[in-house]
Amino acid sequence: MPASEDVAYVDHPLLAPSFIERRLYQIRLAGTARNGHTLVCLPTGLGKTTVSLLVTAQRLHDVGGKSLFLAPTKPLVQQHADFYREALNVPDDEIVVFTGDVRPDDRAELWQEAQIVIATPQVIENDLIGNRISLRDVTHLTFDECHRASGDYAYVYIAERYHADAEDPLVTGMSASPGGDEEAILEVCENLGIVDVEVMTEEDADVSEYTHDTDVEWNRIQLPDEILEIRDALNEVITDRLEKLKQLGVTKSTKPDISQKKLNRMRAELQRLMNADKSEGYKGMSTHAEVMKLRRAVELVETQSVESVRRYFERQRNAARSSGASKASQRLVAEPKVREAMRKAESFDGLHPKFRKTRILLAETLGIQDGERVIVFTESRDTAEALTEFLSESFSVRRFVGQGDREGSDGMTQKEQQETLDKFRSGEFEVLVSTSVAEEGLDVPEVDLVLFFEPVPTAIRSIQRKGRTGRQADGRVVVLLAEDTRDEAYFWISRRREKTMQNELRDLKGAADDLEAELDPSQRDLSAFAGDDGSSAGNAGSSTGNEGVDAAAGDDANVASDAESAAESAAASTATNGETAVAAATDSDGQSGLADFGPSDEELARADDGDDGDDENDGDGDEADDPATVAAAGTDDEETVEIVVDQRELDSNIARTLSKREDLTTRLETLAVGDYVLSDRVAVERKSVSDFLDTLTGGDRSIFEQIADLTRHYARPLLIIEGRGLYEERNIHPGAIRGALSSVAVDFNVSVLFTEDEDDTAEMLATIATREQTDRERTVSVHGGKSAKTLDEQQEYVVSAIADIGPVTARTLLEAFGSVEAVMTANEDDLKEVRGVGQVTAERIREVVGAEYR
Repeated sequence: MPASEDVAYVDHPLLAPSFIERRLYQIRLAGTARNGHTLVCLPTGLGKTTVSLLVTAQRLHDVGGKSLFLAPTKPLVQQHADFYREALNVPDDEIVVFTGDVRPDDRAELWQEAQIVIATPQVIENDLIGNRISLRDVTHLTFDECHRASGDYAYVYIAERYHADAEDPLVTGMSASPGGDEEAILEVCENLGIVDVEVMTEEDADVSEYTHDTDVEWNRIQLPDEILEIRDALNEVITDRLEKLKQLGVTKSTKPDISQKKLNRMRAELQRLMNADKSEGYKGMSTHAEVMKLRRAVELVETQSVESVRRYFERQRNAARSSGASKASQRLVAEPKVREAMRKAESFDGLHPKFRKTRILLAETLGIQDGERVIVFTESRDTAEALTEFLSESFSVRRFVGQGDREGSDGMTQKEQQETLDKFRSGEFEVLVSTSVAEEGLDVPEVDLVLFFEPVPTAIRSIQRKGRTGRQADGRVVVLLAEDTRDEAYFWISRRREKTMQNELRDLKGAADDLEAELDPSQRDLSAFAGDDGSSAGNAGSSTGNEGVDAAAGDDANVASDAESAAESAAASTATNGETAVAAATDSDGQSGLADFGPSDEELARADDGDDGDDENDGDGDEADDPATVAAAGTDDEETVEIVVDQRELDSNIARTLSKREDLTTRLETLAVGDYVLSDRVAVERKSVSDFLDTLTGGDRSIFEQIADLTRHYARPLLIIEGRGLYEERNIHPGAIRGALSSVAVDFNVSVLFTEDEDDTAEMLATIATREQTDRERTVSVHGGKSAKTLDEQQEYVVSAIADIGPVTARTLLEAFGSVEAVMTANEDDLKEVRGVGQVTAERIREVVGAEYR
């Protein structure tokens, strides 16, 4: 950013000269955020990242330590890293990027030397669980797009660990849309340990000069009869399934447009029946799953395209054909009315009216109005791809989707995403068709039109999408609404929630005291994190690690919960950090310190003049360690009980729960056998009830193969089966389940333990590890990889596969006949002479071996 006589810049030893424009609202926000754990709410495009950058510079200059900046996606992480390297007088090699593309052992080494780490949260979560890094010296932690801090999202766990582990913590949360109501906003604050909320809206005088109007209009679309017929056929099946659920007493309504809230209540009631081991609960849950699948199909045909519902049906057919397919999928594709809807979708050769309207709006914007760029948002990747193909006939179009591959659709690599955005910025094409991956603060260029192919039902996503326009000039937003569909309901829900959130933000604006009153008193006092005397003269923000943020219960879609947090007092933080900042007001070289970029008296009376600042903000999408890059990492603490966790177990909360215990440490490795190693002789294979049943129905590698691998390497192998409903969840005969369990215990000499849930499993693992390593003084040892089967084992495997006769009978047959060949050629009478082989088994063996292959 070139210097200008008309523009003032922030001056500080750690900031590049004449780079950060001096904007009063950013100065005000940074002034608050440097003194306490703060939520910064600022409209998209107005430089939330700059606010965090100013606080980081102050903390590094005056307190030292290191700064950690978290953003939800790899493209966002790279975007923020580029901005920080350009804006700060910090060597580039001390500003490091942590994503799943960086090997874990490399991250552990880089962490030690880095001054600033910019990372995806899943990577930091994994490194904390794996004991590769410590947050002890992190003096500033920024959560970008902090509205994600709910449920099991990694932000919640990291915040808890930070408040527990850091010597001098300071949290800054950033979002243009922190929640749909006060409860959701407070949940974010609680989960991140935030006690100050600073809000700037477009109505503020010192913000308004940097914003422009964004017109929002909606176009009503009427669906043709052919599409309505597909929908009506599906709705008939939904009504039928809801009638069955009504008979179970879990719903009163059988209307196909039943609300999601009622469906959630229905599911909770069915779960209660399942917990009581009532068979109708399991049957009802399967029927409920059908309803959810059918509703998705209806939503696609109403609001997206016929092509998207065609692809959806194809995936359902493939799922129903797969081994271990759920009863819900199988019943769905076999239902006559559903098959009728499938046929209608396959034969439809018309154009969804939303496609036609999209083409007209693009022609108006890019042709008649001489516009340069348009973004089209859609919920469905199928629709994004179909739209890209359709619009390419008239415009220069590219798609922008997430990194994950799906059936029939390849994702985009990070490099492909970045190249696409670069080409969009440079004008190499004019239309970007995107799924939700570009909704949040990814730095996409200014556009003339944001087209919502469908409304979104949450205020957060609506605000994020609209933030892609109106940054440098007046923008236009158009929402397409299919009449008499859930499009209309979603639109009005979004408008109501957005208005509610804006009102809540106004109410919370500058109201840190009011916010603190909403929190539990023990959470507001920094002494909750101090030593036994309740205070620390030199470090009011210290934490003993005994307190922390409890992970919020709920799903990962901005659902408010009653999670408690380790919120700290802004006043106490000011006592240490604020005084330091004031003392550092002037440096020996004459440059102003960060205390000096607090607003002057004159600035408080009127806003500084200046043009636009850097627009480096937020992000989106989830990202985790590439399994291929996860490597072993150890611990030097021999006094602590250690549990080695297979990195694939990070899908559960068990590793997180264990890593938060003070009496043990966790270490991540890619284990060749087992899921947890508790000593040199004890390893555990953990299966949920569903996972265990999958192995019996061919949905996974045979449980017997996994157990056999475990027994070859550990003297005391264990199988943990987690959850309830082992005999009710699937249509598997109880005798088959008991037979499998008895074989594991008797044939393989493996102990089988049952636990209620993930928390119970974590407690069981900790108990066994403590007994092994403390009481019995055994060490942890990860044995070698899965060994190749010996010749004997291969022979047993071949014979046991003949007629599913199992390993014990296979060994008996081989001992009797001496070779696989002799078993294969033995007649029925000779076979029956062998212990354990009766008439039925002998006939089955001869049938498999001697029957003609067809």
